[in-house]
Amino acid sequence: MAIYALPRATLDIDLLVPSEALGPVKAVAQSLGFTFVANPMEFHGGQVQIHRVTKLDPGTNEALVLDLLVVSSATLSAWEARRVLDWAGGRLAVLSPGGLIALKRLRGSGQDLDDIAYLQGLEDEA
Repeated sequence: MAIYALPRATLDIDLLVPSEALGPVKAVAQSLGFTFVANPMEFHGGQVQIHRVTKLDPGTNEALVLDLLVVSSATLSAWEARRVLDWAGGRLAVLSPGGLIALKRLRGSGQDLDDIAYLQGLEDEA
């Protein structure tokens, strides 16, 4: 959402990761200090699996959470619709607004519904 809207004051990052890349991504995260590993979480009858790793920010001692969402049949369309954007002096692969809408519909919290309305407005402008 931070790419398409104003960033929120949340301290978590969500990454969509193909299952075959989960091990290597976890290894990179660990090398960056994400050493607190939670048990995997499953939602929607196992269709959505999240691997959470956390580290403490050395400057503030706040927890920074990295949620690794495994690409599955429920999230494959979002993964396939990703795009590469120029951002902050580099290139970044992100989900399209439509892909984000699909993921947010899986959870459907109040914040997700607000995000969906905003993202639909972006799609209407395109």
